[in-house]
Amino acid sequence: MAITLQESLRGVFYAPFYVALAQDAYAREGVEVRFVSAPRPGDAGLAVLRGDVDVCWGGPMRVMQAYAQQPGCDLVCFAEVVTRDPFLLVGRAPRPDFRLADLLGLRVGTVSEVPTPWMCLQEDLRRAGIAPSRLSRSADGSMAENVAALRAGTLDVVQVFEPFAAGLEAEGAGHVWYAAANRGPTSYTTFYARRGLLAARRDELLAMVRAIVRTQGWVARASGAAIAEAIAGYFPDILPPVLAAACSRYQALGIWGRDPVLPRAGYDRLRSSLVSGGFVDPGTPFEVAVDNSLARTALAALA
Repeated sequence: MAITLQESLRGVFYAPFYVALAQDAYAREGVEVRFVSAPRPGDAGLAVLRGDVDVCWGGPMRVMQAYAQQPGCDLVCFAEVVTRDPFLLVGRAPRPDFRLADLLGLRVGTVSEVPTPWMCLQEDLRRAGIAPSRLSRSADGSMAENVAALRAGTLDVVQVFEPFAAGLEAEGAGHVWYAAANRGPTSYTTFYARRGLLAARRDELLAMVRAIVRTQGWVARASGAAIAEAIAGYFPDILPPVLAAACSRYQALGIWGRDPVLPRAGYDRLRSSLVSGGFVDPGTPFEVAVDNSLARTALAALA
């Protein structure tokens, strides 16, 4: 029986997952994977808990959210792929000496589609000694709507992921001021499943993680253009040069992990952001929400 693997949303920063699918990495490791998409990002964890899907890729944020909302939750993260924050601040004019304090007095459009980008940015602000409430923030627009507002001049800076930033740069309509990845490890995307599945179908999940290890190696060696070419079928509406530029930026920022072990430092940085932003309290301990045993076993097998 196939493992049903669900994406939470479509995003370029998930590139290694699409590379694995495009290159039949799972089949080469002897496991059948059926790929599906969540109707909405917020439904992804619920589908795993209901047993509608076996494995999801998404943020540890969703796992912590499930523990906060669902008594008896048993979700567990078991292979990290996106190890740094992929979101960017893009302004209308160049600002090479940008500091977070420069946001004060500007009209800032933040991400509304999912909570993690703002949770992490508001923690960055706090650590820089800036109260997030001091921002003149537009919190309700989608990234596409905020990009349109940036072009129109009704916002000064927007928080987006790729390919929005590369697209704005290609038009000459925007300039990257700040890459959240530069703060360091912030665990952003992992495989997660119910803990019982890690025992019941361990061999199949181990094969999936081996496939991810091999894919991570390929991605680490590849150029941005090669990554873009590999995933182009999942992004038919993005112009090839823009997709290549987006992948090149993410490659340079190091957002994709080189192995699937989820580091405590990255998890704790995410957890502190979710707690300080009031999203969870106290947040799920690393030992409860993370199981690195499959990742370590896969690495040992391929060493």
